[in-house]
Amino acid sequence: MKKVISFIIRTVPRKYLQLFSHHILKVVSIFMRGKNVTCPICDISYRKFLPYGRLNPRSNALCPDSLSLERHRLMWLYLKEKTDFFTAELKVLHIAPEICFLDKFKAMKNLDYTTADLESPLAEVKMDVHDIPFEENTFNVVFCNHVMEHVEDDIKSMSEIHRVLKPGGWAIIQSPQDYSRQETLEDPSITDPKERERIYRQSDHVRLYGLDYGKRLERAGFAVTEDKYVMELPEETVQKYALPAYEIIYFCQKR
Repeated sequence: MKKVISFIIRTVPRKYLQLFSHHILKVVSIFMRGKNVTCPICDISYRKFLPYGRLNPRSNALCPDSLSLERHRLMWLYLKEKTDFFTAELKVLHIAPEICFLDKFKAMKNLDYTTADLESPLAEVKMDVHDIPFEENTFNVVFCNHVMEHVEDDIKSMSEIHRVLKPGGWAIIQSPQDYSRQETLEDPSITDPKERERIYRQSDHVRLYGLDYGKRLERAGFAVTEDKYVMELPEETVQKYALPAYEIIYFCQKR
């Protein structure tokens, strides 16, 4: 199963996976039901989640119904416990919207919710994150996860998110990190897809962030809180929802 999933992820264009994979996995999920793990987004329990990953698929990672991964389930719990996202009247911009959140956020009556992306068929607005087509001080909340490792100028893109936030507004801008590295690894001369995959973990990545990621977000103007929320949760909660063992959530606020 791991080899099959790895092959599909690496060979099928992402836009087609976004459009069609959930229909197939809805059928698969029927045979996976159980009581060992639960997805907090769709509130369905399973014997285990599906494996997921490009090179070395992780066990117990992908929910077949919501299509959430470990980081998505963590973010859902974080929003529930540590923000007013589910109760306050908020104008929200979701860049590169994840399918596991899309219908849930659209259905929330307290949100004025807009999705945007350069290529995603799930997004309402087609845009380049380097040049966001909204006025400054427009949104209360912006989500932009697993995008900055792809863009040419990450500080410019982060600054654009900062610009469109209202004062006091906040963003969650997560990216893959190597927590063993102090500084971000990036080299514009590395253009070969295989070499990028070896160095940055994926062929379409242009950098691999280190522990300086929060400092880069601060350069874009944000006040950044590096929240180790998952490390504060009971072990039984981490296991129940199959959360990442370690992930820093970057809560970015516009002063």
